Amino acid sequence: MFLKNSFFLFCIIGYLSISPFIAIAQEHPSLILTKAGVEKIRAELGKVPLFDVSLEQLKKEVDAEIALGIDTPVPKDYSGGYTHTRHKKNWIVLQKAGVLFQILQDEKYAIYVRDMLMQYAELYPTLPAHPKTRSYARGKLFWQCLNDSNWLVYVSQAYDCIYDWLSKKERKNLEKNLFRPFADWISVKNPQFYNRVHNHSTWGNAAVGMIGLVMDDEELVERALYGFKDDALEVGAKDNDGGFIKEEGQKTGFLANLDEPFSPDGYYTEGPYYQRYAMYPFLIFAQGLHNVKPELKIFEYKKGVLLKSVNALLNLTDADGEFFPINDGQKGMSYYSRELVTAVDIAYHFGGNNPELLSIAQKQGRVVLDDTGLSIAMGIKEGRAKPFVKKSINLSDGSDGDQGGVGILRYGEEDLTVVLKYAAQGLSHGHYDKLSFSVYEKGEEVLQDYGLARFVNIEQKGGGNYLKENTTWAKQTVAHNTLVQNETSHFDGKYEVGNKHHSELFFFDTTNDHVQLISAKEKNAYPETEMHRTLVLIKDKNMEKPYVLDILKVNSNTKNKYDLPFYYKGQIMEMNFDYKVPKSLNPLGTSNGYQHLWLEGKGNSTSQNTKFSWLNNQKFYTLTMATHLNDELLFTRLGANDPEFNLRRDAAFMLRRKDVAKEVFVSIIESHGAYSPVSEFAVNARSSISNLEVIYDDIDFTGVLIETTKDKKSLLILSNIEASKSYEHKLEINNKEYKWTGPYYFGPVK
Repeated sequence: MFLKNSFFLFCIIGYLSISPFIAIAQEHPSLILTKAGVEKIRAELGKVPLFDVSLEQLKKEVDAEIALGIDTPVPKDYSGGYTHTRHKKNWIVLQKAGVLFQILQDEKYAIYVRDMLMQYAELYPTLPAHPKTRSYARGKLFWQCLNDSNWLVYVSQAYDCIYDWLSKKERKNLEKNLFRPFADWISVKNPQFYNRVHNHSTWGNAAVGMIGLVMDDEELVERALYGFKDDALEVGAKDNDGGFIKEEGQKTGFLANLDEPFSPDGYYTEGPYYQRYAMYPFLIFAQGLHNVKPELKIFEYKKGVLLKSVNALLNLTDADGEFFPINDGQKGMSYYSRELVTAVDIAYHFGGNNPELLSIAQKQGRVVLDDTGLSIAMGIKEGRAKPFVKKSINLSDGSDGDQGGVGILRYGEEDLTVVLKYAAQGLSHGHYDKLSFSVYEKGEEVLQDYGLARFVNIEQKGGGNYLKENTTWAKQTVAHNTLVQNETSHFDGKYEVGNKHHSELFFFDTTNDHVQLISAKEKNAYPETEMHRTLVLIKDKNMEKPYVLDILKVNSNTKNKYDLPFYYKGQIMEMNFDYKVPKSLNPLGTSNGYQHLWLEGKGNSTSQNTKFSWLNNQKFYTLTMATHLNDELLFTRLGANDPEFNLRRDAAFMLRRKDVAKEVFVSIIESHGAYSPVSEFAVNARSSISNLEVIYDDIDFTGVLIETTKDKKSLLILSNIEASKSYEHKLEINNKEYKWTGPYYFGPVK
């Protein structure tokens, strides 16, 4: 008998050693927390201030939830409704309670997690698809599979934390009635959600993969990494946002979502708001893969793009840490969000302990309660933090970095910041705003981008979902600070056209801190039309503050009407032209966003310079434009055809130039002076620019003269064709010869 059993055991051991399909049981926790990491955390409790504070905050939050009792209601609401909010809160509290059980070894947290999961295991098999039918992929707990995936990403971590504490019978029940059918629903039952390249799918991939890692289910992990074959999914189908769900020959799965949306610089094509949202599943699943499957070397994938992406995302913020609202982006979202706390901690721990990240963590004031958070907290305790200095940066777009990008010019400690978008479409969250720009002064918007038209998770406004005005207004070209031709949006507002094209960088030069430039071209937004925009951030010793020079050259084969709006914030001070205000308001147009703009006033330029000044946050600003006689000057305000008051009442000053084919639009945005409501004194309340003039323009060069009120003259000559830094140029202007090397000349007038 002994020999027979021994032979059987020998055969089993031999089979295990050669078969890749039989996994040796792994220890738990191993997903985000590790056994070794937990032991180290326990040993350091009470010794690392930031970690201890974070632990205490989390404990108070979870204890309060435990005191309230468990509620897993039958789903019925959109975002912001009670059932949606309750299930969302449950996923957060479950994850945190699991962590507390591991660190504090208090069984009340394990009991709470188990009891809630058992309720879900009883509820889930009874649920049909969510009763709200708006989504292209309905979940069961939530109105869309996206939120179901959110739930599973977090809850898989809780399950990992109590896995060994549970009985085998309890685990079998949870996996049979909850986790496996849950993973199948958001993947094989909803391929239109799961099998694509999009932030939605990233959440789905991570959810399936993470629960697969905890359950030691290799099939689920493979499904997460590579997607699955599904020929029934129609090529060209669209989601609720108008984006294509499946494109010809498209790869799917987590790795495809790493390959395609990220550029080599770490820029995510959907824009910083959704990059922030997607960073959590990207990084938290990567951390799990690193811990459970280190052989994948996931943090080295695509030359370490995941860790690069954290640096890119931090650079896509203003002085207050708020993300630039490029594409669909809610204003106010910042690196203080829970996703960025996780991102900073993971990037520090796995990315070489960059001391600059410690200063961001100090501002955030909390850390994740795992190995990565302990690393950050220890680094801060040991005094290794250094300031995270945001400098001018150019971030490429596209999987190979060849589909345009976003350029950011900064002077000083973000005294003035200029953002130029010349990127690809940005998938379904992209806007039709090629060569649009925005300006910030120390975190305050000077010229703004609208962002998205949505009140996220506020039920009263469309169930917290995207409003129809996101399509009719926010995505349209006229909603941005860029050129509109014949009152139509770029690519005629068609995603399938815009998705094929991107703008191209002409040059980016920040070698001289006092004269920084970014220049890009767009050749496809309008038929037979090329736009070339150059933004220059200049610090002149004769000027109080830095200023922005904007040169937008358009070349078309036909005559057109051009509108160039500037979305300022604040109170109008003065202008140097006459205008009339209508007795009743009418929309500026009928479509492409124009139907949402009231025309509040109208005038015409009467000189070669038009000036428009405003006051915002006790600072004065002036827009100086080189204009033609009788250019139309329009005062517009958002709010027309908006019966539900879904849009902000933002204002714009718009230059309209008609019946032209080839034109140069030149302007200066200048910050100057201040007003004190306490002393009631206004200082330097008027512009220091006395003249702005295009003194030369042809196919090869454009020359712009800038003259200040102190009679100081400067000349910028831009090469329109040759951008090489080593190319030698020679040009005669007004009988004076200028020689220089590189794409531009900036200096005195001869």
